[in-house]
This record gives sequence, C-alpha cells and structure tokens, in this order.
Amino acid sequence: MRVITGTARGHKLLTPEGLDTRPTTDKVKEAVCSALQFDFPGAKVLDLFAGSGQMGIEALSRGASGAVFIDADPRALACIKQNVKACGFAERSSVLRSDAVSYLQRTTERFDIAFLDPPYRHDILPQILPLLAEKMQKNGIIVCEHEPECKLSERILYFDLQKQKKYGKIIISIYRNLSEDEA
Repeated sequence: MRVITGTARGHKLLTPEGLDTRPTTDKVKEAVCSALQFDFPGAKVLDLFAGSGQMGIEALSRGASGAVFIDADPRALACIKQNVKACGFAERSSVLRSDAVSYLQRTTERFDIAFLDPPYRHDILPQILPLLAEKMQKNGIIVCEHEPECKLSERILYFDLQKQKKYGKIIISIYRNLSEDEA
C-alpha cells in the first residue's frame, strides 16, 4: 500500500497486522480522492477508525492543512505514527487513541472532511454520523466506507447523501452540507 499522489507520492505505508484492519483498496482510494481533489487544499481532516491512516495521509499529501487520526487499537496507532512520520506529516497530524463515540462527544474541533471506515457488521454508522455531523464545518464532507447491508439515511442533520457507489463488496457514501445557512 502506497500514497497515490501529492507530496508523499510513492511512500510505502505500514498496515497493522491481523484481520481487525481492512485497508481501503487503491482503486477505492483513488476514486474517493479524485472526487475530493479540489476540497483537500487547506482542509482540516478527520480519519475516524483510521487503521493505517492511509486516507488522512493521502489528504495531507494532496494539500490538507492537518489531520486527526482516531483509532482504539494500539497496533493501528503505532502504524499511523510511523506512517505520518515517514511521509513527513508528523507536525500536521494528531494521532489519538479513542473509540469514535467518546472522541466525538468530547472534541471541540471542527473538520472540513471526515473519513469513516468502521468495522463491518457492527451497525455503528447510524450512531456515529449524527455526532460527527455536529463536528463538521459548514460545507463539510463526510465519506463513509461500509458494507452493502448497512443502509444509511439520505440526510444526516444538514448533510445530504450526494454520491453512493459500489466497489465490489463495499460501498462509498459521500455526504455534503450544501446548505448556505445551516451548521
């Protein structure tokens, strides 16, 4: 697994051992990043359920101003720390051990782009998305990777489902807050 493009292009990324982390495929990562390419410059990014941190690192490589990586697994956190350091993004990154709900309940930060790739078959997205929507900037973007059995709402607070695409056994759902006077 490597960084696809940007300032860290070609850097190899470590992944935590075991089956708990399911890295996003390069095809899916490229599709998501192409859809958001004009949104990355200067963005504050949240990589929730970060795993290896590859989505947040790709955003940093493409011009995001900073990224917060959240994961509860110590092995994942060790990989993320090594990956952000190897890519030269340690000063623009925060790597925190926490479960997603606890982090969202206590943080005061606001994000422009959020990536969510939670463990499958736990039905956590319906619980997480409203909490996350409250932490997003006006005109923010939420990107969810999930299994087809996970049915998501067309609207989460002020965020509308803008795009949904199936890639093999996964679905990418992209929510945007397009409202001018909300959030």
